[in-house]
Amino acid sequence: MAATKTGKRKGRANGAQASIGIIGGSGLYAMTGLTDTREIRAKTPFGEPSDAIVLGILEGKHVAFLARHGRGHRILPGEINYRANIYAMKLLGAERIISVSAVGSLKEDLRPGEFLVPDQFFDRTKNRVSTFFGEGIVAHVAFAHPTCGQLSGVLGDACVHETVKVHRRGTYMCIEGPQFSTLAEAEVNRQLRFDVIGMTNVTEAKLAREAEICYATIAMITDYDCWHPEHESVTAAQIIATLNQNADNAQKVLRTAVREVPSARSCKCGSALKHSLVTDMKIVPKATKKRLAAIIAKYIS
Repeated sequence: MAATKTGKRKGRANGAQASIGIIGGSGLYAMTGLTDTREIRAKTPFGEPSDAIVLGILEGKHVAFLARHGRGHRILPGEINYRANIYAMKLLGAERIISVSAVGSLKEDLRPGEFLVPDQFFDRTKNRVSTFFGEGIVAHVAFAHPTCGQLSGVLGDACVHETVKVHRRGTYMCIEGPQFSTLAEAEVNRQLRFDVIGMTNVTEAKLAREAEICYATIAMITDYDCWHPEHESVTAAQIIATLNQNADNAQKVLRTAVREVPSARSCKCGSALKHSLVTDMKIVPKATKKRLAAIIAKYIS
């Protein structure tokens, strides 16, 4: 691997290289504190991820960081290659993914600048490919509890440790975007008692579950959407300004969370496909088996 001017090394994904994946959203395009870093351009059966993945050591653990929208924020929520992003993390050996995302608040007591660790999602996306399966193989994973309870607990505790105001439960409503909500939509979402609104996480969560990777979110509240009488509109500039003010908090929480993540998983995320694969493996096309090898290899007899 050749050295670059930044001191980072570039290479290809090859074998287990990270136990924890971090996917950074709006305002979080790099991970501070990483040492021994190198960049890789991962190739997956589903195309290329959003950007080069940065591998490094954080709090003594091997971490892979990916900017969800690409560095420079050049990819719309609906344009993100979610399958490539999650599959690349699987290829790198990640057993857990921590997502950091900007969200709008739908409740008065969920204030801009605070964090929420959602335990539920509601999917209102329209045009997303949100499964690895098809083309000769069928799987129906359980998704009643879409985030990993163990990992979510670690994130909540990390917020408390870093004295960041956190809400440990809530429903993240995911819309297609890229437009923000109309006032009518915001009022309906509030009547339905959703807590925050975003444009990305539910798709990641579905794919992570299929890949048997633990998934949890740090939802950074940036605004009151458009429903609040004192915040009648929301702009991207306002969101980024709030995110920049809280970037240090996000970085601190991530470092603490990575340090405190236990080595062993006590959840069921790692066996999500055990009773979910419907198709007899004997009749699954070879090409499909090859494409999904990183996910289904242990279930192929």
